[in-house]
Amino acid sequence: MSKEKKLLVVDGSNQILGRLASIVAKKLLEDEDLEIVVVNVEKIVVSGKPSEVIKWYKRTILPVRSHHKHKWRPKRPRSPIRLFKKAVWGMLPKHNKRGKNAYKRLKAFIGVPEEFKNIEKVSFKEADASRLARDYVELGRIALELGWRGASG
Repeated sequence: MSKEKKLLVVDGSNQILGRLASIVAKKLLEDEDLEIVVVNVEKIVVSGKPSEVIKWYKRTILPVRSHHKHKWRPKRPRSPIRLFKKAVWGMLPKHNKRGKNAYKRLKAFIGVPEEFKNIEKVSFKEADASRLARDYVELGRIALELGWRGASG
């Protein structure tokens, strides 16, 4: 008896990063048969003045503290996919099997791949950026400022 996997395709366009990540993390933990695919990850937004948000990301994510002779250094998330997945990872119980299995069922894509074009996409009202009363910046722009060389970079 094989369990049938359920698929939820989420459109990340104009969704707030933290709220979307928390909703996705909760849904992954609630249902062990649910696989979540997030498309248009580069259009997810982070609230705040764009220059300040980018400055914060550069100051907190990029610095590497290690001896100069070491060849190894930690990989820093620079692509919108990795930035989003890191936000979800931070909201999962990562030190147990349940959290690790939930994270494995999350997929994220820049744009909309062909296989998901005809599938109905969900966006969450409580994570919509139109509710913000302040400026915001898209994850794609943050990624380009961090040195991402994908898409139009």
